[in-house]
Amino acid sequence: MNIALLGYGKMGKLIGQLAEERGHQLVAKINLENQALRDSLDAKTIDVAIEFSQPEAALENIRWAITHGIPVLSGTTGWLDQLSEIEALTQQHQGTFFYASNFSIGVNVFFKVNELLAKLMNETSGYQVALEETHHTAKKDAPSGTAITLAEGILKHYTQLKAWNLVGESSNNTSSLPITSKRIDPAPGTHHIRYASAIDDLEITHTAHSRQGFALGAIQVAEWILDKKGVLSMDDYLSF
Repeated sequence: MNIALLGYGKMGKLIGQLAEERGHQLVAKINLENQALRDSLDAKTIDVAIEFSQPEAALENIRWAITHGIPVLSGTTGWLDQLSEIEALTQQHQGTFFYASNFSIGVNVFFKVNELLAKLMNETSGYQVALEETHHTAKKDAPSGTAITLAEGILKHYTQLKAWNLVGESSNNTSSLPITSKRIDPAPGTHHIRYASAIDDLEITHTAHSRQGFALGAIQVAEWILDKKGVLSMDDYLSF
């Protein structure tokens, strides 16, 4: 499989290393410094694009892949207010676009556990729920995309809450889920959810020990989407 890496930071480099170990070829390594090189690539030589860049570059990277008929998966967060545009573009070009806030298999199981717990806790009373995420200091967006996915999973089932808010930012909504974002090196990612009451606390946590699970998951998805069409997610890949 010929892979174009759109984004070649720490995650992109790890994806590239693991991809080559699995026998794949890297035909491009695009970052902010050589962004112009992307537009000179021959799309016919690229089987799939893996996009792990920065929020300010992600949209154009994904647009480029879709309009050139290249299946693309993205794990970049911080740009999802424009996701509907990319979904529409994918349908227009009959392309392939896969997005996940986190490609770790363990995290995606955690998403399901989170939703199940929220559904169960919605039938109880006296609990206050809060979410905390910790990442390395190089991570620019806060809260993390994984935290937002977790928050959306809670709000889907925990009906007494209507929105989420980042702790430290002003919010007039008293029915909101507080999210605390911490940036501490070298943490690759920890997400913690607590339902607290005067009687007891219920807590679930996912702790990543390295980026390898995220990178390997991305490569496995890239291998899977080659013969797929449309807008896809980890639910499609894992068939939850």
